[in-house]
Amino acid sequence: MTIEQKLYRIEKRMETEEDFSHELFKEYEEFLLGQLQENSDRILIVSLLANLYHHRMETDARRVSKYAREAIMAKPEIKDCQWLLQMAEGERAWDWNIANQSSVIDFYKEVIENDKTTPKTPLPYYYLLDGLIADHRTVEAREYLDILKTIPAHRELLIPVYEANIALAEFDEKKADEIIERGFEKFGNDGIYLFEAAQYFARKCQYERAIELYEMSWSAEEDKKPRFTDALLSIATAYRIMGDNHRAVETYDRMLDCLKSEWNCSDDDKAVLEVKRYKEKLI
Repeated sequence: MTIEQKLYRIEKRMETEEDFSHELFKEYEEFLLGQLQENSDRILIVSLLANLYHHRMETDARRVSKYAREAIMAKPEIKDCQWLLQMAEGERAWDWNIANQSSVIDFYKEVIENDKTTPKTPLPYYYLLDGLIADHRTVEAREYLDILKTIPAHRELLIPVYEANIALAEFDEKKADEIIERGFEKFGNDGIYLFEAAQYFARKCQYERAIELYEMSWSAEEDKKPRFTDALLSIATAYRIMGDNHRAVETYDRMLDCLKSEWNCSDDDKAVLEVKRYKEKLI
């Protein structure tokens, strides 16, 4: 294979395969590290390296989760595996010194300061705002949201979403609800706004309203196939939290149908196996 073909193959195998053998991982790692010095497209190589290590991290996290759960079930009084389970499954830690987003916030502030592109990209602002809102740093969030509004490439429909979530982070639920509802007047037919509004209500544990909006978002994307399955996963999760496992399983089946009919995934593809694991936990 040419260098380009091998890079493409590595990328595609990470997308479709859940696990690499130790030998295959080392082969890809050594090849990519070698390309750091030889390939003119350094950004592509470092991105593939980041994805390769993340692929292994996900694989290892599934193993951590499996064995930590077994240990906790047998001896729930032991603490260390409880902590490992939290980390492996991406749960938020209770301790503020661990759970806060300050490191990522500082990084994205640095990214914004050093962004020399013209016109400016809005993407770092979205991730910065996510972190600031999660940490209830709403004064800073408003400042960066005002800057985001001046960037020509920003998505206008996200502005009321961020404004509402800032208000919610300030514990002004009434104001936040009003902002979201006003957004429907302008963006009520947009699948992305419907999805973001659904997330807003899901965060407030208003699951029936969230499910309604996720379904509307899913339907709004009907002419944009293949569709991402995020809305369906959110619906299934909401049903599971509500204790309606039957509807959760039905929704996982809809996800599987989408992956196979719209994305042409096989039964062994990474995305399909993940959804099957969700189903098995309930069944």
